[in-house]
Amino acid sequence: MNIFIHMDEYSAAQLDDVFKAVGDPTRRAILARLTTAEARVTEIASDFPISLNSTSKHIKILERAGLVRRSVRGRDHVLSLNPAPLGGAAMWLEHYRRFWEDRLTALDAFMTKKRSQVHHGRSK
Repeated sequence: MNIFIHMDEYSAAQLDDVFKAVGDPTRRAILARLTTAEARVTEIASDFPISLNSTSKHIKILERAGLVRRSVRGRDHVLSLNPAPLGGAAMWLEHYRRFWEDRLTALDAFMTKKRSQVHHGRSK
């Protein structure tokens, strides 16, 4: 059964949020930065040639997708990576990779059979 056709609205919305989050190079860079260690928001902001406000907007999108967790330690807002939501996106992509791989394998078999028939003087 194809689980992706029967996704409930929450799962579809979560998948949309993940793809929106990773669809921007700044957000991907933030995620890459957080793979090495957690970081304060101000540290993340200093890594980019954009304002703290703009960086915060990117972080909010990552949080909405569940890819980033925020903890407050005194006055510091510390971010850490939560890669779990990427698993759903990876499953979705893998499903379609297999789908197209199967279709291309079938097309290749069909074309090979047709070429063989033409080569041997049979056309069906």
